[in-house]
Amino acid sequence: MLLRQLVYIAALAREQHFGRAAKSCNVSQPTLSAAIRQIEEELGAPIVERGHRFAGFTPEGECVLAYAKRILADCEGMKQDLGKLKTGLIGRLRLGAIPTTLPIVSLITGPFHAEYPLVTIAVMSHNSVEIQRGMDDFQLEVGLTYLDNEPLERVRTHPLYREEYILLVPEPGPFPGRETVTWSEAADVPLCLLTPDMQNRRIIDGIFRSIGKEPHPLLETNSIFNLCSSVSVGHWSSVMPKTILQVFGMPQRTRALRLVEPETVRTIGMIIPDRDPPSPLAQSLFAMAPSLDLAGAIAQNFARRTRPQAARMSSNAGAGTR
Repeated sequence: MLLRQLVYIAALAREQHFGRAAKSCNVSQPTLSAAIRQIEEELGAPIVERGHRFAGFTPEGECVLAYAKRILADCEGMKQDLGKLKTGLIGRLRLGAIPTTLPIVSLITGPFHAEYPLVTIAVMSHNSVEIQRGMDDFQLEVGLTYLDNEPLERVRTHPLYREEYILLVPEPGPFPGRETVTWSEAADVPLCLLTPDMQNRRIIDGIFRSIGKEPHPLLETNSIFNLCSSVSVGHWSSVMPKTILQVFGMPQRTRALRLVEPETVRTIGMIIPDRDPPSPLAQSLFAMAPSLDLAGAIAQNFARRTRPQAARMSSNAGAGTR
């Protein structure tokens, strides 16, 4: 059995189509099909369901696929380790991040790039279920997700920062002159929220249910940035992490109110697959995690971003008294 044949099996699982799988491997479809038949003959078991189109893997094929993914991941790890001995850590780091963490990803990838400049980094937005699946299928080396809301399996974890929640409202809009708002009050205003497949939405729904409320959002999206722009239009309010505003600032024509009763936080952390040997790329970033003071970096970024505005306001006030 050749390593290239395992690449074909993994590609077929990914593409779910013989032609696309062959194209992704830069071979003809007959070449890919012949290689799979050779494996079936060698193992004495069918791997794919026979038909005019790809109809899935047989139970034996699923077993072979699991081994193929593991072997290919180990081969990639071997190449990374050998490269590290020669020229330094190399390879492609695939990082999956839940949407609410996307604004802070650069606070992680920046220091990592400074330490390992030969590594390319691919950052992909996924929900928490997709991140878990990516870990299991060897498609992701690292994930950024919630640690304390829904069970995580077969991963190693490290907490990074705690997520707090605010109600972003249009200006002018509800609750004038207020700095805080209760979750019960927030449930009664027109809301735009993330889609139900996002863990952030499930957290928010759970908080509302804990006080006997059920929100009925008038707009749903899988983009945290679309939430901000939707509030600025003036029709809706939105519950979102305070981190978004700390990193990017307040969207125009909006106000942020701290959510209380209950005051709720969730832990965001880094996860990598719990397997030996670990991916050198994943292990290197995971080892860096304890030195990443993200809470401090976020606060520093917020202070730096607001300092020019505060200085201008002070200057304008002084000019008005002269």
